Amino acid sequence: MKILALDTATEVCSVALLQADASGSRLLVREPAPAPGHSAQILVLIQSVLAEARLALTDLDCVAFGRGPGGFTGVRLAASVTQGLAYGAGLPVVPVSDLLAVAQQALDNAPTAHSVVVCNDARMQELYWTCATRDPAGLAVAAAAERVSAAAAIELPPALPGPVLGAGRGFAAWPALAQRLGLAPGSVQAELLPRAREIARLAAPRWLAGAAVAPQLAQPVYLRDDVAKPSRK
Repeated sequence: MKILALDTATEVCSVALLQADASGSRLLVREPAPAPGHSAQILVLIQSVLAEARLALTDLDCVAFGRGPGGFTGVRLAASVTQGLAYGAGLPVVPVSDLLAVAQQALDNAPTAHSVVVCNDARMQELYWTCATRDPAGLAVAAAAERVSAAAAIELPPALPGPVLGAGRGFAAWPALAQRLGLAPGSVQAELLPRAREIARLAAPRWLAGAAVAPQLAQPVYLRDDVAKPSRK
């Protein structure tokens, strides 16, 4: 299995290549320091990781990407680059939630935790958020729908198994949120942003299960579809 993953939904621009077979797995990562100019970086990072692995695009099994939610321009860039690469190489595509990518990081950092509520800053006084749990393989799976809302509207599902972590920059933007949700002190990882390495790992079981789609069907998820509309105030 050979999966190329990329993400440009936030200030982090990253690429990962997951190679796995019966003998084990290998993950190659390109993740420069956060900076603007993702459109100039992303293809260079992809070329670099493929060159290290001595692979061509046509050697891959699929391309995965962070499909959002996130910044409009960044999410659109990841989708369009993925579609172009996959279409040209005749590969299927696996869209992966950027919120679940953050959840995966948090669960990896806290092996005894069972669940995580992810809150990413959506600007405009709102947050992108969802809840996830750890499956038997250790991977993050959705436990609630993804939403965009004010911080006051965020609630944990009543059956969410604990211990519950908090993750994402939304907690940095809204410091009182963790206490309101009843999260334990020290259980919030507010510095986390989505990365391609977790996207590659989350894409693997989906590709194996036949959940990949044709390039033209790989669409970004914004959650907020009216960002260009003027305020009614």
